[in-house]
Amino acid sequence: MKISVSSYSFAKWMKNRSQLGTIKLAKDLGFDAIEFSDILPHNSSSQEIYAEELRQECEKYEMTVSNFVFPADFINGSGGDTQKEIERVKKMVDIAEILGAKSIRHDATGGINCKSFDSVLPIIADACRIVTEYAQQKGIRTMVENHGYFCQDSLRVEQLFNAVNHPNFGLLCDMGNFLCVDENPVTAVSRVASYAFHVHAKDFYMKSGNEPDPGEGFFRTRGGNYLKGAIIGQGTVPVVQCLSILKRANYDGYVGIEYEGHEDNLDGVRIGLANLKRFMGMIEG
Repeated sequence: MKISVSSYSFAKWMKNRSQLGTIKLAKDLGFDAIEFSDILPHNSSSQEIYAEELRQECEKYEMTVSNFVFPADFINGSGGDTQKEIERVKKMVDIAEILGAKSIRHDATGGINCKSFDSVLPIIADACRIVTEYAQQKGIRTMVENHGYFCQDSLRVEQLFNAVNHPNFGLLCDMGNFLCVDENPVTAVSRVASYAFHVHAKDFYMKSGNEPDPGEGFFRTRGGNYLKGAIIGQGTVPVVQCLSILKRANYDGYVGIEYEGHEDNLDGVRIGLANLKRFMGMIEG
């Protein structure tokens, strides 16, 4: 397994700076690969032009683009027009090609106004299949992530994976995100590890919903527990065990740090990287 970092990890740092600057920042912190979370031009350029600038900056610093993630919703996006949303996502695949990404993660649906997951599964599966067939022509693999409360449970993303049933389509397994739907990460990662095309290493502090609201920085899970972003290795996510599960499933792709904590971005990512390297060394023996 190899390590990368998501540009999302530098969200606070980017408030007064550019996404372009995250490339050198990641390199200076010791990374050789970066995942871009959307395309965020700081200079009023088009996404296509900015993607080319990002690619050139990555080449300058010898940084691999490990993945490209962006939002999508095949039920409610593009004004509720599924076909229009499919075409929009295809254009994002074109941007991924400019960026030099060999894989993308798009969402399936946030679930707003959906009666049940089963009721929309055929629609989102068909949309994901159309997108991955388009992306395959460009040598780009596609994924959905356990993300967004509605399409987040391991069983649901497994159902979607099986419904799409295409060799170019897989899952982005975020080991921390399962806690957002109150699911044990060990159980969840065990279920989906063999479908993973990409992995996010993420950690959270978790407190029971039976306890008083712990205050600023925490958010509620679907079941009412409390979560707060943590530095990898300092929260409650069993990161080492999840990595071991992935190793036994023969996963050998990137494990991308996605840091959401309240500490300084650079400190959070730096400490998380040191911990993740140590954890990987432990499971490699």
